[in-house]
Amino acid sequence: MILRIVAVVFPIFAIIGAGYWYGRRHRPDMVAANQVNMDIFVPALIFAALAGKSFALANYALLALGCAVVVLGSGLLGWPLARLCGYAPKTLLPPMMFKNAGNMGLPLLVLAFGDEALPAAVVLLLVENLLHFSLGAWLLDHRARLTTIWRVPVLAAGLAGLGVALSGLELWSPLTTAIRMLGDVSLGLMLFSLGVRLTDAPLAAWRIGTVGAVATPLAGMAMAWAYGHAAGLAPREQDILFVFGALPPAVLNYMFAERYGQEPQQVASIVMIGNVAALVFVSLALALRLH
Repeated sequence: MILRIVAVVFPIFAIIGAGYWYGRRHRPDMVAANQVNMDIFVPALIFAALAGKSFALANYALLALGCAVVVLGSGLLGWPLARLCGYAPKTLLPPMMFKNAGNMGLPLLVLAFGDEALPAAVVLLLVENLLHFSLGAWLLDHRARLTTIWRVPVLAAGLAGLGVALSGLELWSPLTTAIRMLGDVSLGLMLFSLGVRLTDAPLAAWRIGTVGAVATPLAGMAMAWAYGHAAGLAPREQDILFVFGALPPAVLNYMFAERYGQEPQQVASIVMIGNVAALVFVSLALALRLH
């Protein structure tokens, strides 16, 4: 079991470590690479996963609802914790709610459960991003405009992929291959970019960073476990949702905090320490769920 966990976790953190080492040594500007990844490569991955003939939307309805329960439930659990510790709820709650379902979640779930888990991982990513760009923005600024959410490339690709899957349309095979090849670029680049980004995160706010790093996976796993049993999810879907719950805060939380002026340095610390602590909590989740 230990060797199996290492086999899953090592590639993830090895690529993150490579990005961190390269970032410290060369200080690359990853803005353009990240933009291309989020505009082209990740949407291609999502479209290819959803538009495949084997994808059936109804099969993932309970899992999608479970993702929403984990996100919203983590926020409910985080509210009294923020009050107890004297932190602003707008600072602590979003990192607890919105997880690193892209940079870490997609490759982790595929490595842990095989290529057949990719559609489920994509559904989790879509639901999490939909909530982040709508509810997450509203939590930080009640005046945030939500009418343009459909322009987010990840969500647009998801809708397009779902449309193809539900219509039964069979795409030209060379086109499908090209889209899939574009999508294959995204996973390694997401992890490498995460490592580079961690070189800029401060440790000054280590107290709230530690609280968030521990509370995020514990709340997520608790909500995933409770929902999985209450909803009667299939064992494999329970495993996938549980590992999703163990994921650390998304890097996007820092970007949102910076955009809306909600203590970005504190949020950056939660994100950085949380992603480092993921080595422990993700390994724990895998130990509990890998069979």
